[in-house]
Amino acid sequence: MRAIAISAFGARPELVELPQPVPGPGELLVRLRAAAYNPVDTKIASGAMKGLSPRFPLIMGQDGAGVVESVGAEVTAYRPGDEVYGRFSHPARGLGGYAEYGVVAQDGPVARMPKGLLPEQAAAVPTASATACALVETAGLAEGQTVLIVGATGGVGQAATQLAALRRAYVIATAAPDAEDLMRDLGANETVDHTRGDVPEQVLAAWPGGIDAVFDLATPADAADAMAGVLRPGGVICSVVHALNPDALAARGLRGVNVINRVTPEVLTRLAELIDGGELRVRVESLVPLEGAPAALRDIAAGHARGKTVITI
Repeated sequence: MRAIAISAFGARPELVELPQPVPGPGELLVRLRAAAYNPVDTKIASGAMKGLSPRFPLIMGQDGAGVVESVGAEVTAYRPGDEVYGRFSHPARGLGGYAEYGVVAQDGPVARMPKGLLPEQAAAVPTASATACALVETAGLAEGQTVLIVGATGGVGQAATQLAALRRAYVIATAAPDAEDLMRDLGANETVDHTRGDVPEQVLAAWPGGIDAVFDLATPADAADAMAGVLRPGGVICSVVHALNPDALAARGLRGVNVINRVTPEVLTRLAELIDGGELRVRVESLVPLEGAPAALRDIAAGHARGKTVITI
């Protein structure tokens, strides 16, 4: 089968031919139609997460969508022909989502694909939207509260904006002027132009008493304290880049949480329900064929994401 893989940490991703995986007991073999890029993909490839102890060549990618090709022994929840989406990363086996075939346990991070989506859209959902769910739940975001979403125009940010709006929170989204209409369409009540200057200063100028919550998808550790400064006493800041010192924030009367994303069948099923109900929309920024993925991965870090990049297979 064709796949995008690396031969070692730090090696350049390449299109290669590898053996088709075989599903074990309780596993599904899925003919993947699309796979989504997530920042963690390039972190793994660079060696930033060496604790995974992968087998090389290592197929890149986490998220994908496709059709069940065959099932292993003891599988009862799915059958060939079912359309599914989820996470297909198994570093210890050298397997990932950027391939023609992926393997996932029937009780693992997989669910039936949302009825209203194409595979290219469904592949963009698992990591990004599950992370957005984790942000909303961890913060305990409630109706009437005000939340700032930093990095709102990316895949996680767009989902978080919609989920926060569903809770009837007041959403402030960081966005350049050319993305303002998009973010308002997704549910943001106002935007802050991060290209015009310091975001905390702009927020405090409009909200001198502080706001209730921050979902931070981008701020590094050396600037996280300043971002937390927009919070009122008792407010909460959640970081997906693990930039926070919770103890130091607690000493200031604030709650800080470095959010860990867990993609589960339950979360994927709930997301599918939201999508099918028209309450969560998925925006794909660009489609890249599998053979074009190595070049796209080299270029992707240079731009500012608007939605998701999806690899078609």
